[in-house]
Amino acid sequence: MIVGVPKEIKNNENRVALTPGGAGMLRMQGHQVLVQAGAGLGSGFTDEDYRQEGATIVAGAAEVWAGSDMIMKVKEPIPEEYSFFKEGLMLFTYLHLAAAGDLANHLLDKKVTGIAYETIQLANGSLPLLTPMSEVAGRMSVQIGAQYLEKMYGGRGILLGGVPGVPPADVIILGGGIVGTNAAKMALGLGANVVVIERSADRMRQLDDIFDGRLRTLMSNPYNIASAVAKADLLIGAVLIPGARAPRLVTASMVQSMKPGAVIVDVAVDQGGSIETIDRITTHSDPTYEMYGVLHYAVANMPGAVPRTSTLALTNVTLPYAVDLANKGFKQAVSQSVPLSLGVNTYQGHITHPAVAEALGKPYTALSELS
Repeated sequence: MIVGVPKEIKNNENRVALTPGGAGMLRMQGHQVLVQAGAGLGSGFTDEDYRQEGATIVAGAAEVWAGSDMIMKVKEPIPEEYSFFKEGLMLFTYLHLAAAGDLANHLLDKKVTGIAYETIQLANGSLPLLTPMSEVAGRMSVQIGAQYLEKMYGGRGILLGGVPGVPPADVIILGGGIVGTNAAKMALGLGANVVVIERSADRMRQLDDIFDGRLRTLMSNPYNIASAVAKADLLIGAVLIPGARAPRLVTASMVQSMKPGAVIVDVAVDQGGSIETIDRITTHSDPTYEMYGVLHYAVANMPGAVPRTSTLALTNVTLPYAVDLANKGFKQAVSQSVPLSLGVNTYQGHITHPAVAEALGKPYTALSELS
């Protein structure tokens, strides 16, 4: 199989879908790897690093897309890349189609096989290809929030951990999953008061045990959310439903109740966001906007700011699936792996993931009906 790795072109996206070591692994299995020139530079990998592992360096994106059976990316394609789609192409990347109807339509029109990192799911419900980026984003959300609470960035002028005699900031985290847990680790480490709002009583008990009672947990309901949000110095959205649009848990009126100069960081923005006033996606070059006196940070590719860490962590988990797809081909690979089959969002012009179909208001077709 010919595996292509184009350079990411989303704003300030410096990750790359495959490390030189990953390219070498595919080459050892007998596959050809095409890497666009400069694709790895943002993560600290030179073209020569890829050449030494047997990859072929090509000049432009068009050549990579046209010459590949499977494209590996990090972020979902943007409109400038839609013209590269072709029937039968396998696209292995984060897709987040629940909040990207236009992209979904182009994938369907061209009959691209879209395999989404974020919906590959193990029997225990975990999302192995989303987990490392959720860990990165969860940890980043706190350091970003701490920065924007500084007065020079428009925040309240609060040190997250306070100092002796001065109370620390109140950090409210919506969701106690991977993102929320990692955000809590960072916020507690910096000395903040931390509240995690979660809908699962079992998960709240786990968090209480994990953190030895150092954080507070609240059951997720409109009353508790409204009360907590009004007290927040930093509000972190960390809610995820696999494949589906993030639920809107924080209303505009709740945001209006927040303190002037408070900060919101919504990690779920690439799935539509869980906060009503997150009405746009921002970029690393222009990351925030103000509404009701509250700073909103809505960057959809937060881990792109730490590309070396993120690329290494991502390749650790994506490579085994990529090798499986390349060695066996699409049909055999998905027939032998339920987790991988759950990653298939589009196939032969159909939506094949129920949550994606529901979010987009499109018909759902089971993958088994199309093979």
